[in-house]
Amino acid sequence: MALRCRKQSLGQLKPIGAAGLSERANEVGVFYRTNLMPHFRAEEAILFPLMRERVPESAALIDELVSQHEQLREIVPRLEAASRLAKDMFELGDLLERHIRKEERELFPLFEARVEAAQAEVVGRQLAAILSERQGA
Repeated sequence: MALRCRKQSLGQLKPIGAAGLSERANEVGVFYRTNLMPHFRAEEAILFPLMRERVPESAALIDELVSQHEQLREIVPRLEAASRLAKDMFELGDLLERHIRKEERELFPLFEARVEAAQAEVVGRQLAAILSERQGA
């Protein structure tokens, strides 16, 4: 989704122009509601509190990830308002890409190194439960 947003904002995906931006904005809205909202809720309710407790040095990283969640939450309504679609579309794609990479390169390796396997399994089940709620939404 991040790549499609950036490419759409740069006119590299068809349809190009306002029609393409509007189509992509609608796709982002659906993706946000069905995927990102549950993902953010799961991380903020389960993963981040655990990391703050078990890995205190992760606090700054967690703060940054939560801030990125907030920024992404602010961009989606702007896409729906359609006032600066190309700019907002690129910003969302760029921020989403950076967020994903930060989790993959910093948070997840730290989690794997510092959280014991039994606790990681519990967290995995809790995250899966929250993420499965999107299916019924």
